[in-house]
Amino acid sequence: MVHDLVIRGSVVHDGTGAPGRRGDVAIDAGIITEVGTVADRGREELDADGHVLSPGFIDAHTHMDAQVFWDPLGSSSCWHGVTTVVMGNCGFTLAPARPASRDLVVRNLERAEDISPEALAAGIEWSWETFAEYLAAVDRLPKAINVAAYVGHSALRTWAMGERAFDGPATDDEVDLMERELASALEAGAIGLSTSRSRNHQTSDDRPVASRLADWSEVCRLVGTLGAASGKVFELAVEPSFSDPDPDVRAEAATRLAALAAATGVPITFGVAAPHPQTATLLDLLDRSASAGARMFGQSHSRGISVIMSFGSHLPFDALPQWQDFRSLSLGAQLHELRDPAARARLRDAAVNGSYPRGIGAEVPPPDYARMRVLRDAVLPNPSVAELARQRGVDPVDVMLDLATQTGLQQLFAQPLTPLEPDDLLAIMRHPHTVMTFSDSGAHVSQISDASIQTYLLAYWVRAREAFTLADAIRMITSVPADAWGLSDRGRIAPGLRADLNIFDPDRIAPMLPELVHDLPAGAPRLRQQATGLLATVVNGIPTFRDGEHTGALAGRLIRHGQTEDSL
Repeated sequence: MVHDLVIRGSVVHDGTGAPGRRGDVAIDAGIITEVGTVADRGREELDADGHVLSPGFIDAHTHMDAQVFWDPLGSSSCWHGVTTVVMGNCGFTLAPARPASRDLVVRNLERAEDISPEALAAGIEWSWETFAEYLAAVDRLPKAINVAAYVGHSALRTWAMGERAFDGPATDDEVDLMERELASALEAGAIGLSTSRSRNHQTSDDRPVASRLADWSEVCRLVGTLGAASGKVFELAVEPSFSDPDPDVRAEAATRLAALAAATGVPITFGVAAPHPQTATLLDLLDRSASAGARMFGQSHSRGISVIMSFGSHLPFDALPQWQDFRSLSLGAQLHELRDPAARARLRDAAVNGSYPRGIGAEVPPPDYARMRVLRDAVLPNPSVAELARQRGVDPVDVMLDLATQTGLQQLFAQPLTPLEPDDLLAIMRHPHTVMTFSDSGAHVSQISDASIQTYLLAYWVRAREAFTLADAIRMITSVPADAWGLSDRGRIAPGLRADLNIFDPDRIAPMLPELVHDLPAGAPRLRQQATGLLATVVNGIPTFRDGEHTGALAGRLIRHGQTEDSL
């Protein structure tokens, strides 16, 4: 017998947490057919001698719903060993959308997800109204990685209610309409329903996104619709009550969510990435729900969410009136101004003495120089701006201006949005009811660069800190998310499962520093980040990336949750 592909001589980490074992893997028609010693040859063979072979990494918190239309690679996730993503989180999707009201969908997305209307207009050829039609459009697209999709509550509301979705509760008839469309989407293969109740999600005109206007009874009815479809997941960005200083308010919010999980039997998931008291409340909720037999799991992060700033993208100073004319200049003209002592002194004084508004969500926050880092290394700790200012005997603003000028305005700075210490992150990742997956890839693309959280886990927490074994870390980003989201045909290396695989050097795998590029539709900027140490990524049995370079293969597929390929 001749196999389609044989990977030889690797140390196989099968995704279960078991120690790695040396062996070969054979693949036929996109399916793993042998694991161990493969005697027969392959039409194509990959020499993985001494390197790790793992399942492809799964990222279940992305926003690639629009990006799939202009980026068949799924970058930057594809460069970090991610072979499957779940998109449509936090209630934000492009469907359902009535042709005459697509602007309402864009209104939900443009600020909360930092996706410009110009990019959407240039990059998407709208061809759908229902969510089933949207899935069909995604299915037709060439893709280098696999995608699964939630139905977004905000889109569902605007489809059913029009402009009223941004004003208040739905009528019973409108909720009936949402339920019917949701049921149709689930039957077509949507992985579940997502919503947001977070104050961080606002429209560009400072109104709540549509899902935030839903009362709790509407949410309960929609999640009840999920309960009628086996294995579908409810994802939400939690409401402000979970971080309220009053413990009774936090307890009431937790009790309400626990009751929903118990009543419907639906798996419920949410991010756990904020400081005390929210994190403590959510982790306790996970424990209590598990004890009661409800299915609930949190989503953790390996690095802590940070906004990345530069002169080429966003700065805290952008909100200052004295800086706005300057920031409207080209980068070359800004650099020229900063080299003029008088102009620099004027800008410096405004930055030192300015009054900074608080941003929403992932928008650039006021400067916190003690926490703001100068990005020099993508893995190891970087110095703070305040630390460098003390060493040089200058104001932190001078450090930023000096470094920016010395690098031709290319220097990147990072400031945490979630002020969690590394040991806090470690405790969350180690919690038995969390999953390490929270990249937000596809959103906030000029401000956040977290498609690298899987390679960061392997480089920092496994190699530098030795907080996890390699086998445990691989399990965390393969079989654990596969099980949580019901992706039963992937996430492990075993005969009969999908051949989504990574070959990597455990001593070298790491994210590289991000870089700012202008490759979005209409030339909008985004942060792009690649990795080192990944020798190959195989998607559905076909080598798709070799040494960080795309092979030209586009073997990714739409995952229609709950359906087998034979039924499609």
